[in-house]
Amino acid sequence: MENMIKNEKLSKRVAVVSGGAKNIGKGIAFEFLKNGWNVGIIDFDKKALEEFPVGKFAQNVLLYHGDVSDEYSVAEFYVKIKENFGRLDAIINNAAIGGFKDFLSLSVNEWKRVIDVNLTGYFLMARFGVPLMLENPGKGSIVNISSTRALMSEPGNEAYSASKAGILGLTHALANSLGPKVRVNAICPGWILHEGEEISQKEHEQHLTGRAGTIKDIAHLVMFLTDDEKSGFITGQTFVADGGITKKMIYI
Repeated sequence: MENMIKNEKLSKRVAVVSGGAKNIGKGIAFEFLKNGWNVGIIDFDKKALEEFPVGKFAQNVLLYHGDVSDEYSVAEFYVKIKENFGRLDAIINNAAIGGFKDFLSLSVNEWKRVIDVNLTGYFLMARFGVPLMLENPGKGSIVNISSTRALMSEPGNEAYSASKAGILGLTHALANSLGPKVRVNAICPGWILHEGEEISQKEHEQHLTGRAGTIKDIAHLVMFLTDDEKSGFITGQTFVADGGITKKMIYI
């Protein structure tokens, strides 16, 4: 019986989600769980990890308190993934910090911290995760969560926008380096309502879709991009999910 349970556990596909303890990352993690995957989550927010509602998925989730910008933390996370689940099929890079600040007040250390988490963290998650992914007989997928701020900005966005734009370059570079075994794509979310967030009707209506985005909008796109039957011919691409707002000319 014990061997049957072990074999069943090893047969399940496995996804890891950085920054997966809340908001978009949490929604992505639960979408995988509902679709029968095992999920590993690495997050720096210890409180959010402690409050993560595993419920009936307790045997299918690995929660790890760690910093994606720290290579030793990331390496240890993947050791635990292999010990618990024995394989890796998808990496969802989502962990990010804002760092929004007036440019002339932005310190070098503040700049570096944003780049370390938002960009170097994505590199590390791929660098230490791909060797485990390559042990599988099938194909793997990486989805990098960028932002429409990689394409457009407001004042005080320098560190964040630079990090998010860097993700797009990292995405097509990895697609070239890891294909055909691993597909790599990016998503640029626009205004996505986080848990408990409410906005005015006017704010909804500025979108061409008549509404702002939801966490499920991004989670469903992630599921599509990690499904080799549905998106097996797609790699190195950037998908903008923003309700059309970046295609709308706005004059004040």
